[in-house]
Formats: sequence, structure tokens, C-alpha cells
Amino acid sequence: MSEPRWLSDEEQKVWRDFSAATRMLQAHLEGQLQHEAGMPHTYYEVLVALSEAPGRQLRMSELADARKASRSRLSHAVARLEANGWVRRESCPSDKRGSWAVLTADGFAALERAAPGHVEAVRESLFDPLTPEQVKALGDISAAVLGRLSPKCAAAEAELALQEDSGVVSGDLADLRDTAELAKAD
Repeated sequence: MSEPRWLSDEEQKVWRDFSAATRMLQAHLEGQLQHEAGMPHTYYEVLVALSEAPGRQLRMSELADARKASRSRLSHAVARLEANGWVRRESCPSDKRGSWAVLTADGFAALERAAPGHVEAVRESLFDPLTPEQVKALGDISAAVLGRLSPKCAAAEAELALQEDSGVVSGDLADLRDTAELAKAD
């Protein structure tokens, strides 16, 4: 086995600062949405994805792919959104196993109420402290990291989907899914 590529002191500091900043940012945005809109960030993301889709609807599998969420976790979130009257499921006429998630008028209204506060929280906590050059650099850095991780995450998600379809999800794959869920970008 080869020697680990240890982080330099500078890399270690950057890693720790980045890790703390992303955790704090996610916690801040989660708290803001919970406090002001009464919804977790996950539900907000589902509502946004549906609001941006043609006809304000997506197949459940497409919604899971768009949110980088496991199908079972997305199904749970959609069930809660259904209970709130914000989303409804419709059967897919061309595929007996498939279904659509459809944003309701109440769901769109909830999103319209939540969006201004959420956008302001994102602006205040992420963009206001940065110069225009830092915003561009953050975009470039984020794209580079996503470019590196996306193929690996796609392969892991495909393997997990096969496991879920067969009814067997190993602990390692479940941990990987949970880690991917926590790391997904807004």
C-alpha cells in the first residue's frame, strides 16, 4: 500500500475552514427556512425543482436524480409534502411503475412565501462577504470539485439504485448515500 498523500499545514487549515464554513452555512440556511417558512431545506429544494420543471411536474425518478437523493428518501419527502398539500402524485400513464410529482398551487404559494427570506439568507451569509472576484473564484472552485465528484457520485448512485431495486441496501452504500445527501450543493 502506498504512503498517504498527507495535507500540508496550509491545506489542512483550508480544509478545516472550508468544512466548518459549509457546515455552518447549511445549518444557518436550514434554521432560517425552518424558522421563517416552517420547512426543512430538503422540502424547499423539492419545491424549487418542481417549480422550475415544465408543467411544474417531474417523474419521481427524475426528481430524485435532480436532487441527488435516493428514491426512498425522496419518496418520504414527497409524502410529507403531499400531507401539507404542496405536492401531489399522479400515476404515469405510459409506465405502470412510474409516478409524477406535481407542484400544487398551495405548494407554489408556500415556495413564493419562503423564497425571499431564503434568498436573502443566502445573499447575506455567502455572497455579501465576498468580492466579485471571490464570487467568480468560488464558482470556479465549486465547478472543479463538482466535476471531480460527479462521475464518482453517479456511479455510487447507480449502484445504490440497483441495491434499492433489489431490496438490499448494504450499510456502506447507505452510509455513502447519507454522506452524498449531506454534501449536496444548493
